[in-house]
Amino acid sequence: MIEDLWYKNAIIYSLDLETFMDLNGDGTGDFEGLARRLDYLHAMGVDTVWLAPFQPTPNKDNGYDISDYYGVDQRHGSTGNFVEFMHQANKRGIKVIIDLVVNHTSNEHFWFQNARSSKDSLHRNWYVWSEKKPEDWDEGMVFPGVQPSTWTYDNKAKAYYFHRFYDFQPDLNIDNKEVREEIERIMGFWLELGVAGFRVDAVPFILETQGPGKVGAKIRFDYLREMRRFVQWRRGDAVLLGEANVLPEDTQKYFGQEGDGIHLMFNFYVNQYLFYALATSDVEPLVKALEATRNEHHTTQWAHFLRNHDELDLGRLTDEQREKVFARFGPEKHMQLYERGIRRRLSTMLGNRQHIELAYSLMFSLPGTPVIRYGDEIGMGDDLSLKERDAVRTPMQWSADHQAGFSKADKLVHPVISEGPYAYQHVNVENQRRDPNSLLNWMTDMIRLRQECTEIGWGKWQILDIGHPNVLAMCYSWQGSNLVVLHNFAEKAQEISLDLKQGKDIKLVDLMVNYESTANEKGVHRITLDAYGYRWFRAGDLSHLMQKGM
Repeated sequence: MIEDLWYKNAIIYSLDLETFMDLNGDGTGDFEGLARRLDYLHAMGVDTVWLAPFQPTPNKDNGYDISDYYGVDQRHGSTGNFVEFMHQANKRGIKVIIDLVVNHTSNEHFWFQNARSSKDSLHRNWYVWSEKKPEDWDEGMVFPGVQPSTWTYDNKAKAYYFHRFYDFQPDLNIDNKEVREEIERIMGFWLELGVAGFRVDAVPFILETQGPGKVGAKIRFDYLREMRRFVQWRRGDAVLLGEANVLPEDTQKYFGQEGDGIHLMFNFYVNQYLFYALATSDVEPLVKALEATRNEHHTTQWAHFLRNHDELDLGRLTDEQREKVFARFGPEKHMQLYERGIRRRLSTMLGNRQHIELAYSLMFSLPGTPVIRYGDEIGMGDDLSLKERDAVRTPMQWSADHQAGFSKADKLVHPVISEGPYAYQHVNVENQRRDPNSLLNWMTDMIRLRQECTEIGWGKWQILDIGHPNVLAMCYSWQGSNLVVLHNFAEKAQEISLDLKQGKDIKLVDLMVNYESTANEKGVHRITLDAYGYRWFRAGDLSHLMQKGM
């Protein structure tokens, strides 16, 4: 089967249903509300929506504790509402990716309740148990400082069960063939309802071996290939987008040695060095991170992002590098989380429009698929009075009306931001839609520009050495089309010399303003970049610069 690599040039918009749009007025977002806002996403240029979990849940962890994989939580509507939403999305050419959370279930799921009832129960071996307290009971926590252990004793089961995350999220036993078959049924169910793929939660933990004293000793990459085969048998163009915060030397194992692993994977490694560059103006570590994560298979690709629904994870940086990012973007202790991250939105961290534009221009220009977090297109802020990661999960700010136009209810799933410079009265879609110079309209222009520059998703890329520590220069080439993108991380304007080895008659055509750069007698372009400035140029043939392929 010939694969349709639609994801190569997609624009993914990430949202949580409960905080996006509430139509029935109960204070929680729903599918009917989301369907009403599809025209907004379509007008912005978004062609793929990634939905956080919306299945039935006790909702102790933002829906990631699922109690039924085959339905819709009543807070969000019904399965019928989901199908109607899918119909409306398809009419607008918008694909839908949903979260696949199968590392663990809720402890209220029927499977776990049955498993703990007896050693001989039908679902006992669907989870990971230990008769004795494991020696590593307090090791490997995902949320250090908040989560005390990874093994918890269950009085009814008279055994310890394993949980990488919170104790109300027992891990499924992926070694069990019946569990893997059930996961395929889950994927098959939602594929039949029209989804274009899955954002696979906690990929390394799905693949790791489990058991007392041996957790994570081996990663079963063959299961990742098994998942990919299944989704492509059921729907040839379906994709898997993986959450795997792993080191560069391990990434190719996730993509597959033959490109037969996961289709897309979030590039957490580059993301962390991207924020280091934004904090320090030093681009060298970012260049090294990009080179370290160079992907060689045309059927697989990185997904690049700035912020997501979790904390900004800085765990891959050195202690010194992390402290520099903390000092710039999260200097107060209550802004930090899990001893490794920052729980703030992009706009509150960067603080000014120029820096925000630089960050998003850079993200759009990186080799891969861009992912936008809801609200970032208007510069939404955060609410640090909310616990842990809820600080960045406040309702979408649609207007200056009651409850930011999100809901007519007096009590919401999370309070809207109503005070300070990021309050909904100042920062909202309605105001920015009418302002030609707003961040929203700038973002819409950038999305259109990124979709026109297909070289980024499909082509070969190279870092250009221009001898400047604060400027990142990249070039792309694909099917005779060529692109040069420049980003200045310094808070002062810079003039750079760019020698593309093309001779003096070649022009660089700016794609954002009415400007052309002509090389001097030596074939060198002299280009000025504003403070936090960026330039996108069409260029002549750059194939001679492409020493390394993607």
